[in-house]
Amino acid sequence: MPLIIPIKDLRNTTEISSLAHKEQEPIFITKNGYSDLVVMSSELYDKFARINRIDQAIYESEQENANGAQAVDAETVFEELGKKYFG
Repeated sequence: MPLIIPIKDLRNTTEISSLAHKEQEPIFITKNGYSDLVVMSSELYDKFARINRIDQAIYESEQENANGAQAVDAETVFEELGKKYFG
């Protein structure tokens, strides 16, 4: 269930911070009954950012493939990485 609170409750910063860390869910802030802000713990933000970077890398790979990029065998890639980093 999403956490939704009115903007006036932002005055209770310690309580909001505790809630964000405890629940590890975004907290949706409403203003005049409409969605206005989202507050979350820094740990949750880092998790979302990491997932977004992975999704972006997959999307870019799919676009390269759709545009005719040559696929490379995973064994070849790992062999080249091994030579580069382990001699």
